Amino acid sequence: MEGSNPLSEIINVSSSEIKGWLENETSSIFIPFQTKAKKLRDKIIIALENLADASKMLLESSKKEIMEGNMKPYGRARVLNKLAHLFLERITQIEVPDHVSCDNLLEFARETQESFVVTEVDVKNWFPRISPFFAVDRGEFLTVFGKAKESHKEINDFLTKECVKIKTLEETFQLIDGLKTLEEQLANLSKQKKKSEDEKTLFEKEIIETQQRMADLKSEGVISQLDEINTKIEALSMEVKHNFQHLQKPFIKLHVEVSSLTPEEFNKLNRYVENPFEALATEDVDYPMLKQILQKLTHLMSNEKLKLKPDKERKAEQAIDKILNLNSLASLQQKSINVIMRKKQLSTSIKFAETKSNLSSLQESIEKLERRIESVESEKKTVEKVYNETLEKIRNHKKQIEKNILGFMHRIIRIE
Repeated sequence: MEGSNPLSEIINVSSSEIKGWLENETSSIFIPFQTKAKKLRDKIIIALENLADASKMLLESSKKEIMEGNMKPYGRARVLNKLAHLFLERITQIEVPDHVSCDNLLEFARETQESFVVTEVDVKNWFPRISPFFAVDRGEFLTVFGKAKESHKEINDFLTKECVKIKTLEETFQLIDGLKTLEEQLANLSKQKKKSEDEKTLFEKEIIETQQRMADLKSEGVISQLDEINTKIEALSMEVKHNFQHLQKPFIKLHVEVSSLTPEEFNKLNRYVENPFEALATEDVDYPMLKQILQKLTHLMSNEKLKLKPDKERKAEQAIDKILNLNSLASLQQKSINVIMRKKQLSTSIKFAETKSNLSSLQESIEKLERRIESVESEKKTVEKVYNETLEKIRNHKKQIEKNILGFMHRIIRIE
């Protein structure tokens, strides 16, 4: 039976299991690398410590000679003292990584290389000038420095060779850790979205309930009675308007004959043109002001000082006759007065003031709830934007992990 081709098989792995799966699949590569890398790191750490001790030795020897004040070695001792300070400072500034990874070790090797290159230049330039003094100390330092350079070369060669594949593997593990963080963020964002939706639903429910309370207040008691009164006023207004329909044109023409009317009559005439119901309801009983205006209107029409078309004149005369001689508006006026008085009583009652205050308070509650809904919706939009961005990052992480694994393992996986 022929062996299966890894590239023909697609392996589905959940995002929660991908790290364990990859660790298991790459342990034969990764564990030996880490073991060897730690060993080489520790080796160069010891070499650096020995080099630091050798630098301290140079420092002490030169310091001792300076203190003795012998003329011949004094100048060379000062040079060596300065060099030893520089050597020690460079070594102590190298950051040793606690965590073993290609990135950390390559940076460690780079810093060490830079320090060694400068130290090498200083040794070549200055050690010959110090000769023949401090020969033993210089020789011991060069021996330790040589071993340190060998340790550096060993770890540098190892990293250059092994980190091509291992670096991608480490980056993949970093992507997996990043994927886990992103999925946790997505879960939190999902909770925030749900919270915003629940808050919006709650506020909308409160608005509906508050609106219902307002409707209940309006449908009973003084508000309901006022609504009925306003309905009656509308009906009476239409009826009054109908009674004055044939007088509107004569009233408008009467404006020209201002001299025929007193200021009070003229003002009242304007009210009958603009709002006949209000004008009639605010007249004294039996509307004496209207009668005075109509009498003057009749006089002007009979003297042909106010001319109308025959049909309009005939209808105007009939309307005037009903009002002056038949008192046709008496009942309508009384109804209008009564309904206006009733409206005023209701509008100024303590009950109306309480109801109005309650309605105002409920309306303010609704407006506050609407503002809170706007705030929640704004917050939800922001969360949704971040949610979608995080979702896209998760997709990209998964694609890159799958691509990396295909590259160094030749295995096709799909992260679910």
